Amino acid sequence: MADWARAQSSGAVEEILDLENKRMADNLASKVTRLKSLALDIDRDTEDQNRYLDGMESDFTSVTGLLTGSVKRFSTMARSGRDNRKLLCGMAVGLIVVFFILSYLLSKART
Repeated sequence: MADWARAQSSGAVEEILDLENKRMADNLASKVTRLKSLALDIDRDTEDQNRYLDGMESDFTSVTGLLTGSVKRFSTMARSGRDNRKLLCGMAVGLIVVFFILSYLLSKART
């Protein structure tokens, strides 16, 4: 009779261990699923950011070309004669005055 009780308790322990093993396997599977979902989200976000950076690169390239052309035209105008230099200095002073007037007006509007 003792052998039968020992066998029965041994079977109960194996059943408990099996249930615990299945519970832990299910828990692990849910964690793996969450990690996979997180990895896919990171991949999508990375692709979106790469597209955004590629767009910024092309924008900066076009702005660089535009600024290079403007600097060349400005240099040509500055080198072309005395009348253009006077005009250029007048424009620069005018832009500086307009900047200070706008900054003064904006500071008054904020307060």
